Amino acid sequence: MPFAYVLRSLATGRSYTGATSDLEIRLAQHNSDQSRSTKHRGPWTLIHREEFSTMAEALRRERFLKSGKGRDELRRLLQSESAPASDP
Repeated sequence: MPFAYVLRSLATGRSYTGATSDLEIRLAQHNSDQSRSTKHRGPWTLIHREEFSTMAEALRRERFLKSGKGRDELRRLLQSESAPASDP
């Protein structure tokens, strides 16, 4: 299944947004410096992923997440994912 994903560099704290059809292999490529855009900035950890039915949808979401509005939405998503659950 295709994914849009966000990685965080443990070395620099910076993030990287991408899309792939095999998330496990792609993360291994990032961590073994096989990706030019993330080379020498790892190790990388997966902080967010979204699954899609087609690669076109995943690429569309990747482009959105790289936009200003997309970065804002991603920031909100990550804050809500890391927030402690409230008691009812």
